[in-house]
Formats: sequence, structure tokens, C-alpha cells
Amino acid sequence: QVQLVESGGGLVQAGGSLRLSCLASGSIFRINAMGWYRQAPGKQRELVATVTSGGSTHYADSVQGRFTISTGNGKNTVFLQMNSLKPEDTAVYYCNADLQSRGAWSNNYWGQGTQVTVSS
Repeated sequence: QVQLVESGGGLVQAGGSLRLSCLASGSIFRINAMGWYRQAPGKQRELVATVTSGGSTHYADSVQGRFTISTGNGKNTVFLQMNSLKPEDTAVYYCNADLQSRGAWSNNYWGQGTQVTVSS
């Protein structure tokens, strides 16, 4: 029932910007937190940024000061504004939500991923 739909990935030159969006929909009772992860070829998936229902944010050191995570008015949409992009930011970016669906305990859900490619 729960789905995370991502958009906004693409190809950009180093120093450019992209804005990723993720919409959570379905039988959602409560969203505890949402975030973005990324996975480059041959590497493990890593946390990029998270935001809790209370508005607290956390960023990986590698993106601190360049990326900004935020939520929409309904708190079921999360954005990742990526500025000053570097080639090392190239990866598949995944939206993640820690949420409780109706009639169930809280679980982690993942989006399908969106490719971000930064050229030098």
C-alpha cells in the first residue's frame, strides 16, 4: 500500500544544482522520519540526509553545507536541494521513510531510486 515516488534526478555539471523530490502515499498513519540515501557503483548504500517529524535534520559530513533536506506542507513530501555538486556525488539516490502504516507497526520503506550524475 505504501509507495515512495522519487523524481528530480539527472545529469548536471560540477558546481550545478539539482532538486530531488519524494512523495510518500498510501495507507500512512504516521511518518516518523524521511531521508535520502545514495549508492555509487561498487559501494555500500550510505546515508545522505534525514529529517524527523519534529524537524530535526542530519547530514553526512560529505554533503554538509551543500545539501538541504526539507519537507512539504503535508509532511509526506521530502526534498533534497543539492548545490555545488561534485563528481563524487554521482550515485543512485534513494528516498527512505520510517513510517507506520494503518494497522501495522512502523517499518522502513524505500523508493525506486533516481540517478544523479555529475560530470566534471
